[in-house]
Amino acid sequence: MTLSGKRVVIVGGTSGIGFAVAVAARDQGARVVVASSQPANVDRAIGRLGGEATGVRLDVTQEADVKAAFESFGSFDHLVFTAGDWGGPRRSTFAEIDLDAAQSLFGVRFWGSMRVVKHAHRWLSGDGSITLTNGMIAHRPAKGAVMSAAMAGAVEHAALAMAVELAPIRVNVVCPGYVKTEVWASMPEAERDAFLARMTSRQPLPRAAEASEVAEAYLYLMRGGYTTGQVMRLDGGWSMV
Repeated sequence: MTLSGKRVVIVGGTSGIGFAVAVAARDQGARVVVASSQPANVDRAIGRLGGEATGVRLDVTQEADVKAAFESFGSFDHLVFTAGDWGGPRRSTFAEIDLDAAQSLFGVRFWGSMRVVKHAHRWLSGDGSITLTNGMIAHRPAKGAVMSAAMAGAVEHAALAMAVELAPIRVNVVCPGYVKTEVWASMPEAERDAFLARMTSRQPLPRAAEASEVAEAYLYLMRGGYTTGQVMRLDGGWSMV
């Protein structure tokens, strides 16, 4: 299956992994649409992508906004969801966690993806695909991250159920480990490099991934016409050690 001439909508496609997917899909001949809650980010991404790339402001926390956006898009072929935020109590002992505040962890990555799929799938072509994103915290839980692990696991299990319910539309998940993206920009470069080196030192591939490497998984899942209900781990072997 080729992406040439296909229309690909990437929610969260203005930075990080999502932007890397947009670049890779564009280079494969796809017509790319990027969506973000920040209009300035949308404009900047379109300028960087060039060509026929388009974009739209989309707040995935507002269902009416999501519904209107996909009605305006019309039909398309592949949906990628990489949107996320870093709010909420991501690190807290479970005994001390504020459960009301912890609900915000689910706002974008889980409920946002559910809103998007609910209103997007009816516009997808019959041989189209949906690719969601979770994280290795679902498979390698850590102390102080109960709710983060629960949120990531919820995305994954919802996607597997969607693969059954929405067939023949294919639904899969990419599960990245440590990836070099703009999210680390707030750390001084030396501190960031030392942190990533320490966290990946025991992996068979002892380094963080480039966003372009992770994007290859999304390309495969869009093109892989016999692949559905799968979780693709991009973790440098982290899950084996």
